[in-house]
Amino acid sequence: MDYAFTPDQEALRGHVQELLREVCPPEYAERCDREARPPREAYEALAKHGWLGLIVPPEYGGSGGSATELAILLEEAGRHFEELAMWVFRTLTYGGYAVLQHGTAGQKQAILPRVARGELSFCFGLTEPQSGSDAAALATRAARAGDGYVINGQKVFTSGMDISDYCLLVTRTTAAEKKQHGITNFLVDTRLPGIEVRKIETLGHRAIGTTQVFYRDVEVPASAVLGEIDRGWEAVDAYLWYERLCLSAARTGAAATAFDYALAYAKSREQFGRPIGKFQAISHKLADMKVMLDLSRTLVYRFAWLLAQGRATRHDAAVVKLYTGESYKAISDLGLQILGGYGYCMEYPMQRFFRDSRLAVIGAGTSEIQRNIIARGLGL
Repeated sequence: MDYAFTPDQEALRGHVQELLREVCPPEYAERCDREARPPREAYEALAKHGWLGLIVPPEYGGSGGSATELAILLEEAGRHFEELAMWVFRTLTYGGYAVLQHGTAGQKQAILPRVARGELSFCFGLTEPQSGSDAAALATRAARAGDGYVINGQKVFTSGMDISDYCLLVTRTTAAEKKQHGITNFLVDTRLPGIEVRKIETLGHRAIGTTQVFYRDVEVPASAVLGEIDRGWEAVDAYLWYERLCLSAARTGAAATAFDYALAYAKSREQFGRPIGKFQAISHKLADMKVMLDLSRTLVYRFAWLLAQGRATRHDAAVVKLYTGESYKAISDLGLQILGGYGYCMEYPMQRFFRDSRLAVIGAGTSEIQRNIIARGLGL
């Protein structure tokens, strides 16, 4: 197994680091969080420099990058601002990867070049008020009507719906005995009549945040169907594996910045005549944080390698999602403890990592669900 970076991948990391230092400095991320406004300027800068075309094939105007290169991009974006990485990942996963895997020739030609140019933004509508961890128990209905479909239902935690052009919406088109059957995916224009979006106030991820969405007699053409009618759950499963990679890479980057901040503070803050990092109670916390961070990065790039080799399993996806999410939460919590009272103050950035990291063990599959998947993979 070899997932070392190539010289080109190292250069890629250097280029994106240089750009993000310019367009997404710490004070910019803090301002976006404080004012609850999306990092649009940074997102558009990434688009301008071609980063949103990273995984799009050259024939559609992209650079045809691999899963490893995507992980590098998202890790670096996460280092600067996790919510910027979340915005990038949603567009690349649900607008790039999903269309590339299951789109028609017409859909690919209409969408992928615009994704590569940064002209389109995407989000994902799966979770409903009554179907969270039991995601396939969804009730949002798409009924055939003439040449198209009419959608009715409600989604919750559709993050980025208010800033996206399209939502990859998961619906039920046929009642079936097995809940994973009878599901169809649609690429829904977010500006269609009958769609109502309501912002949800959240503890963290305040720059973009999340929404609840109501679909009332929303008419979509048959050309909006992505993939096969009634067999959409298999595709959703594939998207979620890709999502696991993206989330894990972005959160590992964010955890690295939280660690760096705590380490710098421990070296500069003096008590009892010496830096607090010299005390074993603090140095052991930092040692544990370093181990978690290194293991997270190893798991991220191992999973990227497995995806590229076509060898990734549901078990692998659960392992990387579980460990990186729990580690990000733990690193942020330990970092706040190292800062003490200053960590509890809103003027210091550690509180943002503490708030944002809490979602890592809840959203996109709770840690409990990941442990269930892992246990099943062990034959339990």
